[in-house]
Amino acid sequence: MSTRWQGSDHAPRGDDYDRRWHRLAAAGQSVHGEANFVHDALRECGGTRVLDAGCGTGRVAIELAARGFTTVGVDADPQMLATAQTKAPDLTWIHADLAELTGVVEDPFDVAVLAGNVMIFLAPGTEDRVLHRVSESVTIGGLVIAGFSLRPGRLQLHDYDRFAAAAGLDPVARWATWERTPFTGGEYAVSVHRRAG
Repeated sequence: MSTRWQGSDHAPRGDDYDRRWHRLAAAGQSVHGEANFVHDALRECGGTRVLDAGCGTGRVAIELAARGFTTVGVDADPQMLATAQTKAPDLTWIHADLAELTGVVEDPFDVAVLAGNVMIFLAPGTEDRVLHRVSESVTIGGLVIAGFSLRPGRLQLHDYDRFAAAAGLDPVARWATWERTPFTGGEYAVSVHRRAG
């Protein structure tokens, strides 16, 4: 079973998805907010290894690898992964369902990031299992960072926090944007949790 939501608002595939980010960059907009956020988190915790869970076409993983971090991208969508592989063939890309991550990645990571609305593009009902598997992939004390839109009928923060707690993750911080705008409610949240010992 794929953990990707197949609804009508699902992001475009592969090269089409990448073109959107190229257009934004060409217009002078920052397209590396997630990578900047994770970079700062790694610097604070002294880590070097990142799991890009639901990596899509690899935008975050590739940028972090360019900054010297060890990155592994995992995604259930073969078309997205094909684009990532074409752009960065030397990086590790794994075709796998995040809900079945056990045994797919070997060495633990310092940070796992779920960017690009991954949590609301999961198949409904798999969110708790995904958080358990992602939590298991990070070291004790490692971070799980997820950013997603708060949309009616989709995963809400109180449920996300409940699933995170059940997965052994303690809350660290919550922001309204990847640029660390304070969260006071609204339509988007970036949540940071730490794997408990």
